[in-house]
Amino acid sequence: MVGLEGCERDAGILDRITLGGYRLTSLPSLLGGLITALQVHPICRKVRVIETKQFSFDQFFFKIRAEMTGEYRLQIRVYYNHGHLDYAYQFFTDVPLMRWDNKEEFRHLATYPHHHHDVIGDVKPSALTGDPAKDITIILKEISVYISNQE
Repeated sequence: MVGLEGCERDAGILDRITLGGYRLTSLPSLLGGLITALQVHPICRKVRVIETKQFSFDQFFFKIRAEMTGEYRLQIRVYYNHGHLDYAYQFFTDVPLMRWDNKEEFRHLATYPHHHHDVIGDVKPSALTGDPAKDITIILKEISVYISNQE
């Protein structure tokens, strides 16, 4: 993330995203907010930034991977482009378990484009809204329930 600290960009979805009262308006602030949310959660053991790319002030990509309790992992992928945010949260071991994303498919769902791929592979409506600061709380809660049911 060297060299990204001073980046500015046009108004967009990130201007409306806050975490703990702090506005997340750039790659470093959004990435840092998600890393912090993961690090303080009791089921997370380790968090790594896998990849970051900044194409312009208002276009960037990042991937984070968190090691969870047991052999579980969570990968977060965020792509922000001129006010539009694409996301995918993949919970897995050596095989995929659950995924939340907003790929523009499954138009029949009331929460389109937001959807959830459950443990048996069914696609269902998602409580996520595309606000990573809020969505991470929902995801960690669902993952915590899943892990506790496996014990």
